[in-house]
Amino acid sequence: MKLKGGHTTYGQQIGVLMLDTFFPRPPGDIGNNASFDFPVKYKIVKGAHATKIMGDHPDLALIEPFIVAAKELEVEGVRAITTSCGFLGPFQKQIASQVGIPVFTSSLMQAPLIHAMLPPGKIIGVFTERAHNMNDAHFKGVGWSMDHIPVQIQGMKPDAQFPATYIEGRRELDTDVLKEEMLEMTREFMASCPNPGAILFECTNMCPFSSFVAVESGLPVFDINTLINTFYSAANPRRYL
Repeated sequence: MKLKGGHTTYGQQIGVLMLDTFFPRPPGDIGNNASFDFPVKYKIVKGAHATKIMGDHPDLALIEPFIVAAKELEVEGVRAITTSCGFLGPFQKQIASQVGIPVFTSSLMQAPLIHAMLPPGKIIGVFTERAHNMNDAHFKGVGWSMDHIPVQIQGMKPDAQFPATYIEGRRELDTDVLKEEMLEMTREFMASCPNPGAILFECTNMCPFSSFVAVESGLPVFDINTLINTFYSAANPRRYL
């Protein structure tokens, strides 16, 4: 067997640009390597805190550090780059234009595919921690609009522990409490949405609870992990012969 070098480490095909955080990350969370059946490579973008990313006007000064980190991941040998926050969708074109490998900054990129799968009139529930911080600019950043794809942005109640943990940055969490908040969010969506067809998590921290949301809603649930696994399967097709 002949091998080519050029990097220090190998076998990490997916690179993840991580926000600068310290909260716990249970299995299922993008920041926990046990979430995947293959190793991923992490790169922390120093100073990139959730409060600077979310809202109508993300901190544009962060684009350059993300680009620098993306270039480093490319040099280190990854085959694709993603991020740990769906609110980075508006940075998609800027980051993707600076590297020579695929980039998917946000799970929200899956909406057109989900929409194409569903019967006409079905609505995608976009689950996020604080609904008032999300708007069509985040969707347009990854190539689609609410004008053409029907979605219902579903957020959490203001005093929920979920945003207090992941946005405000607590160093402890109770998965039972967060699970119940996810189920409550799901029940609210199902009760208020006139024609629900699927659920799409913007937030990468919601992924540990995908299975519970799927059972509660009876709907397919898409998240950043489904996108990562799709790319990995495309880059490493199953061998049949």
